[in-house]
Amino acid sequence: MPTYKAPVSDTVFLLNDVFNYANYANAPGFSEAPIDIVEAVLSEGAKFVEEVVQPLNRVGDIEGCKRHDDGSVTTPKGFKEAYKALVDGGWVGLAGDPAYGGQGLPVFLAVLFSEYGYGANIAFSMYPGLTNGAVAALTVHGSDELKARYLPKMTTGEWTGTMCLTEPHCGTDLGLIKTRAVPEPDGSYAITGQKIFISAGEHDLADNIVHLVLARIEGAPAGVKGISLFLVPKFLPSADGGVGERNGVMCGSIEHKMGIHGNTTAVLNFDGAKGWLVGEQHRGLPAMFVMMNGARLGVAVQGLGVSEVAYQNAAAYAKERRQGRSLKGPVEPDKPADLLLVHPDVRRMLLEVRAFNEGARALLVWIALTQDEARHAPDEKARQAADDRLGLMTPVLKGVFTDYGFANAVKAQQVLGGHGYIAEWGMEQFVRDARIAMIYEGANGVQALDLVARKLPKDGSRALMAFLGEVAQFLAAEKGDAALAPYLGGLQAALGHLQQASLWLSRNGVADPNNAGAASTDYMHLFGLTALGYMWARVVKAVLARQGKGESNPALDAKLILAKFFSERMLPETAAHLARLSAGASTLMALPAEAF
Repeated sequence: MPTYKAPVSDTVFLLNDVFNYANYANAPGFSEAPIDIVEAVLSEGAKFVEEVVQPLNRVGDIEGCKRHDDGSVTTPKGFKEAYKALVDGGWVGLAGDPAYGGQGLPVFLAVLFSEYGYGANIAFSMYPGLTNGAVAALTVHGSDELKARYLPKMTTGEWTGTMCLTEPHCGTDLGLIKTRAVPEPDGSYAITGQKIFISAGEHDLADNIVHLVLARIEGAPAGVKGISLFLVPKFLPSADGGVGERNGVMCGSIEHKMGIHGNTTAVLNFDGAKGWLVGEQHRGLPAMFVMMNGARLGVAVQGLGVSEVAYQNAAAYAKERRQGRSLKGPVEPDKPADLLLVHPDVRRMLLEVRAFNEGARALLVWIALTQDEARHAPDEKARQAADDRLGLMTPVLKGVFTDYGFANAVKAQQVLGGHGYIAEWGMEQFVRDARIAMIYEGANGVQALDLVARKLPKDGSRALMAFLGEVAQFLAAEKGDAALAPYLGGLQAALGHLQQASLWLSRNGVADPNNAGAASTDYMHLFGLTALGYMWARVVKAVLARQGKGESNPALDAKLILAKFFSERMLPETAAHLARLSAGASTLMALPAEAF
């Protein structure tokens, strides 16, 4: 059976040493979160997911969710009790507004805790995941009445939330939505239509489920400009704030799917269900994007979480399993075979996964802190810079983290050989669970297009230029550090490749939009590798500073080896990405449709 240990010490090292958390001590939003509190919260969160959530991972996979004739759904054994403990412990409302029952801690802390939850059990941790996004959308766009009625229960997780976009005939192309909304005399709307692929769309964990639904008001313009957003609860609230009569929304079926069996993926039928407008008429997409952007970062964290747990179990196996002999001769002649770790290719796979995990965790911490800066930085320019970075990096993290998350789960499975293919060892579940993260909340090809078509040119490429400038400034400032220099060459080359790729896109993407489309995935991964390289350079600087004070331990030494490995064996892939994207779209688009 697989196990999981939350990487608390690594998270705290990143906060303290790499991102100098002490600088945030007096920043708005951080007054209730000194580093000792942060470490205590993460440690307790780790204990909770390790002891309560992780043991349910395989249970959820085997049992799955069950729909009954009345449309209700029961979750796997133990999920309901674990969810109640999650709510009672205040974990869902960790960063929630205290006015609605939240803990009022910084957003970054909830993001970092979510890595532990997803590492322990993706399917379970998805139930509260979209609730926080729904809370964010209501906070920004909901009326005072809707906030007062729903946010107290949703902030704490007593009621959960969903995001209802996809319909049988439309996924990414939301302009094709057919779900309709008819105004009612009392100011509400009657919502009728069908939504599919709704994560946590029906379950028995909470007393109520609040659906945020995209629909078209009768007479609205065609396309995305005619879409509005509505709040549609499973149960209408009673006068005392509890649940009242059942609304006209029902789970028609649940999907039988490749992975995340412990989470309900529902088909929801809305039959004149009572709903309330969120935000302005025909402005539903901007309101929903508040939720979607947070959800995309959440899915990125899923990629990291599954990559981490897969690595931990593969490494544990490699330290115990004996197969064959070292290429240089027996390492342990008195044993029947050497450990798997004597084989270079086994080490390659494990190091590729771990080097990604630790670099990605640094990037996650940086962007998680950026979320709080974008909300609370006292200086308007600082808030704008943080918001720019957040917007630029969201598709990069979603696409790159989940692509690597799946690939790394496969590598970890490969380390176990035949046992990796057998269910009881848990590795094949990690592979199946990781796969969906590349698809939902915007397939990764869509993330790449969003990056090159929207995020790069936005505001005259202000966010891109800030990122390129920051990395270049770091390299210039550290070039005189002899100890750091051996780790910077790969980053310098990667930055040059990213600059060349950005210039190529600016010259060729507008002239032929297919060039931008053909280049998008390679550009996203080139960008992601460069960002990971930048994080590793900052990690090395922090490690060298600790060692310069006389501190040395195996964990710090390992980071230097991992950084060198990443620089020498993973970062050079930026050259291949540059070569591919620079080839343009001509060959890609040359084959006639009938030849496929």
